[in-house]
Amino acid sequence: MNTATINSYSADILQGLGAISGNEMALARVAKYVRRVVKEQEKAPALMSEKDFFARVDNGRQQIKDGLGIEMLPNESLSDFLKRVG
Repeated sequence: MNTATINSYSADILQGLGAISGNEMALARVAKYVRRVVKEQEKAPALMSEKDFFARVDNGRQQIKDGLGIEMLPNESLSDFLKRVG
């Protein structure tokens, strides 16, 4: 997410909070929702960056070149393959 998008979201949130600033019940609901989103974010695995993703792809390709990969056998189901390598 780029800075302009973050700034836009932040402005929308602050504008909304300003509109409900006199309503304690509404502010309590927003605070409760924000806490829930933060908690979900802490539990969710972070997405890797594009650079990290391609580094992992390159690492996997190198491992295959080095003979460290495991191939599925002909006519082997995915379930059987995962049992064999897992």
